[in-house]
Amino acid sequence: MRHTRGRTVDVTSTHDLRRRLDGGARTLSGWRLRGLDLTGLGHRLRRADVAGATFLGCTFAEGDAEHVDAAGALVLPALPDVPVDVYRAGLYSADELYDAPTWADSLDGRAYAWSQEQDPAVLPEGATTPPTLARALHDHAIDLALGRWREGRSLVGVMGGHQATRTDEQYAAAARLGLLLATEGADEGHPLSVTTGGGPGAMEAANLGARLSGGGRAAGEDALAAALGRLAVVPTYRPSIDAWAMAARDVLAEAPPAPDAGTLGIPTWHYGHEPPNLFATAIAKYFRNATREAILLEVCDAGIVFLQGAGGTVQEVFQDACENYYADEESVAPMVLVGRRYWTEELPAWPLLAALARGRAMEEHVHLVDDVEEAAAIVTGAGPGGRGSEG
Repeated sequence: MRHTRGRTVDVTSTHDLRRRLDGGARTLSGWRLRGLDLTGLGHRLRRADVAGATFLGCTFAEGDAEHVDAAGALVLPALPDVPVDVYRAGLYSADELYDAPTWADSLDGRAYAWSQEQDPAVLPEGATTPPTLARALHDHAIDLALGRWREGRSLVGVMGGHQATRTDEQYAAAARLGLLLATEGADEGHPLSVTTGGGPGAMEAANLGARLSGGGRAAGEDALAAALGRLAVVPTYRPSIDAWAMAARDVLAEAPPAPDAGTLGIPTWHYGHEPPNLFATAIAKYFRNATREAILLEVCDAGIVFLQGAGGTVQEVFQDACENYYADEESVAPMVLVGRRYWTEELPAWPLLAALARGRAMEEHVHLVDDVEEAAAIVTGAGPGGRGSEG
């Protein structure tokens, strides 16, 4: 994903559009106008140069849409038969996804149900938009929104198993890792946005630790200890996503301010039966899992810490290894595997990874450690195991 530069302007309110036009704007090339009621602004659009503008889900007075189309603009209609806004300008928040008393009635639940009910290759009866097109438009909008969110931020990934419950030692360790990455990074002068796959288990834990880091390490440790106690009452989202989410809301109600760097989740409706966690301050949720997996690894420019996991985590280890294998020295990002016995005996990915790295630019950036404290020190540059040292 590349950051874009130039005259791209997102306009999401008629007030903003009027302000820009009143300020003298006459050329709308590169503008994206999203979901606007333009029924009273047709005369002003006719006086402007709209060639190269994109109108996404806007409402026009009769004849105005045809005029701007003929003048060189791209007009894409609203999609009323789709539960999500396929032209959205920003990432999701937890409150937006969990916008109803029960998960089944929420935006997240409705979107998952829609994605499961539709045959992507068949236009449903009465619908006007093929599901494949709606999903592609939505995921493209999330790509753009994520690119904007990343600007000025450095992202560190935490990968690990989704099955860890809130009472597991692995969950507590992942939460501590999230806290350490966020606080030690800030202390070393390079704040990090902790990034996960956005789901339950180790992903939720890492987002939780990062979310509680806004008041600093000492306050964060106190808040985390209290949070783990509250969350233990509902260890998993089975059988009730609603109870699981409510426990998270209780923690957030007592949480300190979120860190400036934020914490990111990148989940997918492909695994929609696993709900997104509520502790990520920004959520880039995709329909296509292949897109989500590639983006999740690509955005973690500050490196990735791999906790214990199974098939999905092993896949991510070697996807990331492939990126680093072919990268030049300046583009290699640290890879840290946590758990020597696990990664050398139970799932011996380390010997292959070390052999793959040997003699390459990535070799000194690949590490195997015993605990999350060591992992955080390597990624953040705090202590003797700092950036670029051998693991």
